Amino acid sequence: MPDPLKIAIKGSTQDHLPIEDIVDGMVLQKDGSCSVVLQVSSVNFDLLSEREQQALVYAYGGILNSLNFTIQIIINSNTKDVSSYLTRLSVAEEKQTNLLLKSRIKSYRKFIEETVKKNDVLSKSFYIAIPFSTLELGMKDAGSQIVGSFFSRIKPKEEKLPFEKDYILEKAKAALEPKKDHLVRLFSRLGLDISPLNTKELIQLFYKIYNEETAANQKVQTLNYDAPVVTTKK
Repeated sequence: MPDPLKIAIKGSTQDHLPIEDIVDGMVLQKDGSCSVVLQVSSVNFDLLSEREQQALVYAYGGILNSLNFTIQIIINSNTKDVSSYLTRLSVAEEKQTNLLLKSRIKSYRKFIEETVKKNDVLSKSFYIAIPFSTLELGMKDAGSQIVGSFFSRIKPKEEKLPFEKDYILEKAKAALEPKKDHLVRLFSRLGLDISPLNTKELIQLFYKIYNEETAANQKVQTLNYDAPVVTTKK
Protein backbone atom coordinates (compact mmCIF):
# COMPACT_ATOMS: atom_id res chain seq x y z
CA MET A 1 0.00 0.00 0.00
CA PRO A 2 1.51 3.38 -1.00
CA ASP A 3 2.48 5.89 1.67
CA PRO A 4 -0.33 8.50 1.80
CA LEU A 5 2.23 11.21 2.56
CA LYS A 6 3.97 10.57 -0.78
CA ILE A 7 0.83 10.62 -2.93
CA ALA A 8 0.33 13.77 -4.98
CA ILE A 9 -2.68 15.59 -3.59
CA LYS A 10 -4.42 18.25 -5.67
CA GLY A 11 -6.46 19.69 -2.81
CA SER A 12 -6.39 19.69 0.95
CA THR A 13 -8.76 20.63 3.75
CA GLN A 14 -6.17 23.18 4.83
CA ASP A 15 -6.83 25.10 1.60
CA HIS A 16 -10.15 26.15 3.12
CA LEU A 17 -8.66 27.38 6.40
CA PRO A 18 -7.72 31.06 6.82
CA ILE A 19 -4.36 30.20 8.40
CA GLU A 20 -1.26 30.47 6.22
CA ASP A 21 1.33 29.48 8.83
CA ILE A 22 2.17 29.52 12.54
CA VAL A 23 5.64 30.92 13.21
CA ASP A 24 7.39 32.22 16.34
CA GLY A 25 4.21 32.13 18.39
CA MET A 26 2.27 34.13 15.77
CA VAL A 27 -0.67 33.04 13.63
CA LEU A 28 -0.23 34.30 10.06
CA GLN A 29 -3.43 34.41 8.01
CA LYS A 30 -3.71 34.22 4.25
CA ASP A 31 -4.77 37.86 3.94
CA GLY A 32 -1.52 39.00 5.59
CA SER A 33 -2.94 39.70 9.05
CA CYS A 34 -1.35 38.18 12.15
CA SER A 35 -2.21 37.60 15.78
CA VAL A 36 -0.77 36.36 19.03
CA VAL A 37 -2.79 34.39 21.57
CA LEU A 38 -2.41 34.49 25.35
CA GLN A 39 -3.95 31.99 27.75
CA VAL A 40 -5.40 33.42 30.96
CA SER A 41 -6.25 31.63 34.19
CA SER A 42 -9.68 32.00 35.78
CA VAL A 43 -11.09 33.11 39.13
CA ASN A 44 -13.99 31.51 40.99
CA PHE A 45 -16.01 34.71 41.20
CA ASP A 46 -18.74 33.23 43.43
CA LEU A 47 -16.24 32.40 46.18
CA LEU A 48 -15.11 36.03 46.50
CA SER A 49 -16.66 38.40 48.99
CA GLU A 50 -18.88 41.19 47.67
CA ARG A 51 -16.11 43.73 48.22
CA GLU A 52 -13.59 41.53 46.39
CA GLN A 53 -16.03 41.05 43.52
CA GLN A 54 -16.56 44.79 43.13
CA ALA A 55 -12.82 45.47 43.28
CA LEU A 56 -12.17 42.84 40.61
CA VAL A 57 -14.91 44.20 38.32
CA TYR A 58 -13.63 47.78 38.63
CA ALA A 59 -10.03 46.69 38.04
CA TYR A 60 -11.04 44.66 34.99
CA GLY A 61 -13.06 47.58 33.62
CA GLY A 62 -10.09 49.87 34.18
CA ILE A 63 -7.86 47.55 32.16
CA LEU A 64 -10.27 47.48 29.21
CA ASN A 65 -10.72 51.26 29.27
CA SER A 66 -6.95 51.81 29.32
CA LEU A 67 -6.27 49.80 26.16
CA ASN A 68 -5.58 51.72 22.97
CA PHE A 69 -5.52 48.63 20.76
CA THR A 70 -7.97 45.89 19.84
CA ILE A 71 -8.17 42.56 21.65
CA GLN A 72 -10.47 39.58 21.32
CA ILE A 73 -11.54 37.50 24.32
CA ILE A 74 -12.22 33.84 23.57
CA ILE A 75 -13.81 31.24 25.84
CA ASN A 76 -13.31 27.68 24.63
CA SER A 77 -15.55 25.02 26.21
CA ASN A 78 -14.91 21.30 25.83
CA THR A 79 -16.74 18.31 27.25
CA LYS A 80 -14.49 16.63 29.78
CA ASP A 81 -14.03 12.87 29.62
CA VAL A 82 -13.88 11.65 33.24
CA SER A 83 -13.76 7.92 32.45
CA SER A 84 -10.05 7.68 33.26
CA TYR A 85 -10.66 9.50 36.55
CA LEU A 86 -13.42 7.05 37.47
CA THR A 87 -11.10 4.16 36.62
CA ARG A 88 -8.46 5.52 38.98
CA LEU A 89 -11.08 5.82 41.72
CA SER A 90 -12.12 2.20 41.18
CA VAL A 91 -8.50 1.05 41.43
CA ALA A 92 -7.99 3.10 44.60
CA GLU A 93 -11.18 1.61 46.04
CA GLU A 94 -10.02 -1.95 45.40
CA LYS A 95 -6.57 -1.35 46.90
CA GLN A 96 -7.88 0.41 50.01
CA THR A 97 -7.76 -1.84 53.09
CA ASN A 98 -9.38 0.61 55.48
CA LEU A 99 -13.10 -0.18 55.35
CA LEU A 100 -14.16 3.38 56.23
CA LEU A 101 -11.97 4.96 53.54
CA LYS A 102 -13.06 2.26 51.08
CA SER A 103 -16.69 3.18 51.71
CA ARG A 104 -15.96 6.90 51.31
CA ILE A 105 -14.19 6.35 47.98
CA LYS A 106 -17.09 4.21 46.76
CA SER A 107 -19.65 6.87 47.73
CA TYR A 108 -17.60 9.58 46.01
CA ARG A 109 -17.23 7.46 42.86
CA LYS A 110 -20.99 6.83 42.75
CA PHE A 111 -21.62 10.55 43.19
CA ILE A 112 -19.34 11.41 40.25
CA GLU A 113 -20.98 8.75 38.06
CA GLU A 114 -24.48 10.06 38.80
CA THR A 115 -23.41 13.66 38.23
CA VAL A 116 -21.88 12.82 34.84
CA LYS A 117 -25.06 11.00 33.78
CA LYS A 118 -27.20 14.08 34.48
CA ASN A 119 -24.84 16.84 33.35
CA ASP A 120 -21.93 17.30 30.96
CA VAL A 121 -18.65 18.11 32.66
CA LEU A 122 -17.18 21.09 30.83
CA SER A 123 -13.61 22.30 30.78
CA LYS A 124 -13.30 26.01 29.99
CA SER A 125 -10.16 27.73 28.73
CA PHE A 126 -9.77 31.49 28.39
CA TYR A 127 -7.70 33.24 25.74
CA ILE A 128 -6.92 36.78 24.60
CA ALA A 129 -5.98 37.35 20.96
CA ILE A 130 -4.15 40.50 19.83
CA PRO A 131 -4.56 41.13 16.09
CA PHE A 132 -2.18 42.75 13.62
CA SER A 133 -4.14 44.19 10.69
CA THR A 134 -3.00 44.51 7.09
CA LEU A 135 -3.75 48.22 7.52
CA GLU A 136 -0.56 48.38 9.58
CA LEU A 137 1.30 47.16 6.50
CA GLY A 138 0.08 50.18 4.58
CA MET A 139 -2.56 48.34 2.55
CA LYS A 140 -5.31 50.75 1.60
CA ASP A 141 -7.64 48.01 0.34
CA ALA A 142 -7.56 45.99 3.57
CA GLY A 143 -11.25 46.69 4.08
CA SER A 144 -12.16 45.37 0.66
CA GLN A 145 -10.30 42.14 1.46
CA ILE A 146 -12.73 41.49 4.28
CA VAL A 147 -15.69 41.85 1.90
CA GLY A 148 -13.92 39.82 -0.75
CA SER A 149 -13.20 36.99 1.67
CA PHE A 150 -16.93 36.19 1.75
CA PHE A 151 -17.08 35.69 -1.99
CA SER A 152 -13.87 33.68 -1.95
CA ARG A 153 -15.67 31.11 0.20
CA ILE A 154 -18.29 30.72 -2.53
CA LYS A 155 -15.75 30.54 -5.32
CA PRO A 156 -12.40 29.36 -3.90
CA LYS A 157 -9.31 30.90 -5.38
CA GLU A 158 -5.63 30.78 -4.66
CA GLU A 159 -4.80 33.37 -2.04
CA LYS A 160 -1.39 35.00 -1.94
CA LEU A 161 0.18 37.03 0.83
CA PRO A 162 0.26 40.76 0.04
CA PHE A 163 3.97 40.93 0.98
CA GLU A 164 6.82 38.51 1.60
CA LYS A 165 6.17 36.30 4.61
CA ASP A 166 9.36 37.34 6.43
CA TYR A 167 8.50 41.03 6.00
CA ILE A 168 4.98 40.56 7.38
CA LEU A 169 6.23 38.54 10.35
CA GLU A 170 8.91 41.12 11.13
CA LYS A 171 6.39 43.99 11.11
CA ALA A 172 3.83 41.99 13.07
CA LYS A 173 6.33 40.98 15.74
CA ALA A 174 7.48 44.57 16.21
CA ALA A 175 3.86 45.70 16.65
CA LEU A 176 2.57 42.81 18.76
CA GLU A 177 5.42 42.28 21.24
CA PRO A 178 4.88 45.56 23.19
CA LYS A 179 1.10 44.98 23.28
CA LYS A 180 1.60 41.43 24.50
CA ASP A 181 3.96 42.52 27.29
CA HIS A 182 1.55 45.31 28.27
CA LEU A 183 -1.35 42.86 28.66
CA VAL A 184 0.77 40.48 30.73
CA ARG A 185 1.61 43.27 33.17
CA LEU A 186 -2.01 44.47 33.42
CA PHE A 187 -3.64 41.09 33.99
CA SER A 188 -0.91 40.01 36.41
CA ARG A 189 -2.09 42.81 38.69
CA LEU A 190 -5.45 41.04 38.95
CA GLY A 191 -3.70 37.95 40.28
CA LEU A 192 -4.26 36.05 37.05
CA ASP A 193 -1.70 33.85 35.34
CA ILE A 194 -1.33 34.94 31.73
CA SER A 195 1.16 33.57 29.22
CA PRO A 196 1.56 33.75 25.43
CA LEU A 197 1.09 30.50 23.52
CA ASN A 198 4.18 29.33 21.67
CA THR A 199 4.14 27.76 18.22
CA LYS A 200 3.61 24.21 19.48
CA GLU A 201 0.78 25.26 21.80
CA LEU A 202 -0.94 27.21 19.02
CA ILE A 203 -0.81 24.22 16.67
CA GLN A 204 -2.29 21.99 19.36
CA LEU A 205 -5.00 24.55 20.12
CA PHE A 206 -6.15 24.85 16.51
CA TYR A 207 -5.95 21.08 16.07
CA LYS A 208 -8.34 20.66 19.01
CA ILE A 209 -10.68 23.33 17.65
CA TYR A 210 -10.91 21.78 14.18
CA ASN A 211 -10.86 18.15 15.41
CA GLU A 212 -13.01 18.13 18.52
CA GLU A 213 -14.01 14.46 18.28
CA THR A 214 -10.55 13.01 17.66
CA ALA A 215 -8.33 15.45 19.57
CA ALA A 216 -9.07 13.81 22.92
CA ASN A 217 -7.49 10.50 21.83
CA GLN A 218 -5.03 11.63 19.16
CA LYS A 219 -2.20 14.12 19.48
CA VAL A 220 -1.01 15.95 16.40
CA GLN A 221 2.67 15.90 15.51
CA THR A 222 3.60 19.57 15.35
CA LEU A 223 6.48 18.98 12.94
CA ASN A 224 4.20 18.11 10.01
CA TYR A 225 1.07 20.10 10.79
CA ASP A 226 1.12 21.77 7.36
CA ALA A 227 1.34 18.50 5.41
CA PRO A 228 -1.64 17.61 3.17
CA VAL A 229 -2.17 14.49 5.29
CA VAL A 230 -1.52 15.21 8.96
CA THR A 231 -0.35 12.20 10.94
CA THR A 232 -1.04 11.69 14.61
CA LYS A 233 0.58 9.92 17.50
CA LYS A 234 -0.98 8.18 20.48
